[in-house]
Amino acid sequence: MAGFIVKTNYEDVPADVIELGKKSILDSIGLALAASINEAGSISRRHVESLRLAPGGATVIGVSWKLPPRFAAFLNGLGIHGDDYDDTQLAVAADRVYGLLTHPSTTALPAALALAETAARSGRDLMLAYHVGVEVECKIAEAMSPRHYEHGFHSTGTAGTFGSAGAAAKLLALDIERCARTLAIAASSAAGLRENFGTMTKPLHAGRAAESGVVAAELAALGWTATDQILEAPRGFYRAAAGAYDPPAILGKLGNPWTFRSPGISIKPYPSGSLGHPGMTELARLIREHDIRPEQVERLDVGASRVIPNALIHHRPKTHLEAKFSLEFCLASLLLYRKAGLKEFTDEVVHRPEVTRMIERIHPRVDPEAEKDGFNRMTTLLSLRLKNGKTISGRAEFGKGSPQIPMSYEEVAEKFLDCADFARWPRAKSMAIIEAVRRLEQMKDVRALAAHCAV
Repeated sequence: MAGFIVKTNYEDVPADVIELGKKSILDSIGLALAASINEAGSISRRHVESLRLAPGGATVIGVSWKLPPRFAAFLNGLGIHGDDYDDTQLAVAADRVYGLLTHPSTTALPAALALAETAARSGRDLMLAYHVGVEVECKIAEAMSPRHYEHGFHSTGTAGTFGSAGAAAKLLALDIERCARTLAIAASSAAGLRENFGTMTKPLHAGRAAESGVVAAELAALGWTATDQILEAPRGFYRAAAGAYDPPAILGKLGNPWTFRSPGISIKPYPSGSLGHPGMTELARLIREHDIRPEQVERLDVGASRVIPNALIHHRPKTHLEAKFSLEFCLASLLLYRKAGLKEFTDEVVHRPEVTRMIERIHPRVDPEAEKDGFNRMTTLLSLRLKNGKTISGRAEFGKGSPQIPMSYEEVAEKFLDCADFARWPRAKSMAIIEAVRRLEQMKDVRALAAHCAV
């Protein structure tokens, strides 16, 4: 893995992978802008402000601050994951949970952005480090025993730390020995527990992972020591955090194929847990096709595999953060408002009487048919009964934004503009970011991009 980080050049990244990465980069910047006005963003900035850091360094997206790279990475990583609207790695094997391996950009991109900006590196340098980081993170996550996630670890906080470390090590031009040390240092900081889903601490996992990777690379660059076999050792990361790993899933697989190419990275159409998105995508289609109105709905039965209720744990949400992990709320929002965007995931909407009433009509269950399809797809079966006795059925395995139903760059740009408008970001700056990312390989100095992302 250290050899892959050191030896990979920009020319080694396929052109289609570069273009796919641009969509995730644009998506991530928009999410950080949206989160710049939320409560978690405000609290985290107050915390960093209390440290009395010397100004200067890397841009914090959406505000006027420049901070040392580790702290800019922390705030930007927390922001990108703040609304649970960021991209998601997909699973390959049937015993791996689809969409729940890791959120790769929220940890790899902040590290790459912070260090590329402070060193005045090019757009190509930024994208190379970002893609190396994403590939390291995703291949580590893919090889882990599913026990890691099933028993409570949040893989964005754990595997994500390696993604940040890989991106940072690449930009600092570390040799193989120091890259291996970087990964080992990062492993001792990898953390995150799923019990905190639905709270501010979930995005904190991403922020700390982004920061920890930068710190690990900077320490290794200074000569800090660590083991050279942190992943595979008997007392190393895989054994301690997952019990086991699958060597064929990682050996010889870095960049072969690139994860962005296969199995792909999913960009979220909704700011909520990704396991609900196939069902949401299908319900939105049924609502449009049959012109379903809220007052017509008698009952909605939802059949899915057992991993959905294992992740979407809030059946009667009390806050907008819990609502992101409530399949009932997500489907109720579509039935009531025909949308489930940033403006719907608020405490005010969660507490509306019509939302409570609609949630009571939605009944998820574990369905044997969905179980048979395996965990690497989220088969969701919908049966919507109307008050006139009519039943409308639907089935989905993948959601909008997945490689099977991809978003174009223009569709991602629309999502970006929605996030930027939510944050009341100047339209001219928003359009400049869209065009800058579209032509990122031509950018000589990424400080030009950073300038558009700051007040």
